[in-house]
Amino acid sequence: MSLPTDSERTARANAANSLFAFLKALPLGDRLIEGSVMAVQAVAGASLAFGIGHWLHAEQAFWAAITAIAVSQHSYIDTRNLSRDQFIGAMVGAICGLVGAAFGAGHFAAYAATVAAAILVCWTVNVGSAARLGGITATIMLLVPGIGSPWDRALLRLGEVTLGTICALLVTFIMASIEKRWLGRPEKA
Repeated sequence: MSLPTDSERTARANAANSLFAFLKALPLGDRLIEGSVMAVQAVAGASLAFGIGHWLHAEQAFWAAITAIAVSQHSYIDTRNLSRDQFIGAMVGAICGLVGAAFGAGHFAAYAATVAAAILVCWTVNVGSAARLGGITATIMLLVPGIGSPWDRALLRLGEVTLGTICALLVTFIMASIEKRWLGRPEKA
């Protein structure tokens, strides 16, 4: 998988801005419909993620639900791209958080260095879009109380993110299929 070039990123940003401008220009009734579709999509993904997490007896299944809401986008392609960034950021943040917890748990300087390291790693490997997510995951690893070793918490956090993204992707795919098949709408770019 090759990383997008600057021109590809610019084209995607322009497309996203055009879609946003188009949606803002829609009449109120259409915005309510689009907003309702997004609400159903986000709630369905979050509910599915939380339900599965709860069924699996995850300690903090709410992180899966939060992740599903965070990555839910208007189109499947956008959801997929944000899910990839979420996963990469969570992986980098969990690894950095694991190192930070092992070598400096409880010290503010260690926390700050861990978050900075997660962000820097994401930018260094050319996935700057995952940087804030890496920082968030590192923060969760170091500041949110959890049961078990840092290694267990890192794996659980990554599992919760994975569950949330898979559920959001599934629901977004189903919703796109419904819109395409039964409502006659073309898939959104």
